[in-house]
Amino acid sequence: MESAIVKTNFKFPGQNHLYIGKVRDVYNINDDYLVMIVSDRISAFDVVLPKGIPFKGQVLNQIASKFLDATEDIVPNWKVAIPDPMVTIGLMCEPFKVEMVIRGYLTGHAWREYKAGKRVLCGVPLPDGMVENQRFSEPIITPTTKASHGHDEDISREDILRKGIVSEQDYIQLEKYTRELFARGTKMADKMGLILVDTKYEFGKKDGEIYLIDEIHTPDSSRYFYKEGYQERLQKGEQQRQLSKEFVRQWLIENGFQGKEGQIVPEMDDSFIKSVSERYIELFEKITGDKFEKANAVDVEARIEKNVNACLQALHK
Repeated sequence: MESAIVKTNFKFPGQNHLYIGKVRDVYNINDDYLVMIVSDRISAFDVVLPKGIPFKGQVLNQIASKFLDATEDIVPNWKVAIPDPMVTIGLMCEPFKVEMVIRGYLTGHAWREYKAGKRVLCGVPLPDGMVENQRFSEPIITPTTKASHGHDEDISREDILRKGIVSEQDYIQLEKYTRELFARGTKMADKMGLILVDTKYEFGKKDGEIYLIDEIHTPDSSRYFYKEGYQERLQKGEQQRQLSKEFVRQWLIENGFQGKEGQIVPEMDDSFIKSVSERYIELFEKITGDKFEKANAVDVEARIEKNVNACLQALHK
């Protein structure tokens, strides 16, 4: 098995803070830049699983980079440089405390809520009589609060404004950007024979301007179906062929784990880890149309440190 990077602890010049997220290690450099190292950790149900997935970090980082470049005409984004296959260096922004989730189809969390009888999701009414994986007449925005610990919570537009989490002016802009980004992502996926089912975007502010931050259109933040056979599977009530993290969630559910108290993460054997790694690489090649080139896996930490230091030095000249 190839090794996976599940933990970093660098000391970069000008570093004044390290934030360790579920998947990303984010180094604050002088409150000017963020060095985001996309690790090979994998999370599901807001729990970081005990083993990493080789090349997952590289896959996520490089897909996000491609889509940030492909959408910078819609909204400015935080990306400044990709010094290493697993690293993005970008502008430090003040993040909004909501994640903008947009759904084109009734699946995943939305389907689980619908199946349980809910007909309003984040303040958005849902029609009766829908089936799993059915397309909405138009995409719906179902925001979540951004939790620093534990689960993100569904929240409505009305509650976001009422609680003053985001100003009305900014929120209208966030919704506009969300719809335009999703439309662009949908178009790009369609060209590759895929359906962009749902995704989430995170935004921040710097010098009064809104920026798209973090990742975009990766298998960790998005769900993709294969276009071919979608309609037939829908009519037969069969599961869709998909490229996303949902298959990991399904494997966990089948093995009695949904992140609830007292539940134990099932054993992740080598064959399962290899299959997850292959699925991530498959998505990379399918969504980008590029051949995945595995980065040199010899002493990855030293490679990252060298590449990041060289980039930071150049940025501070």
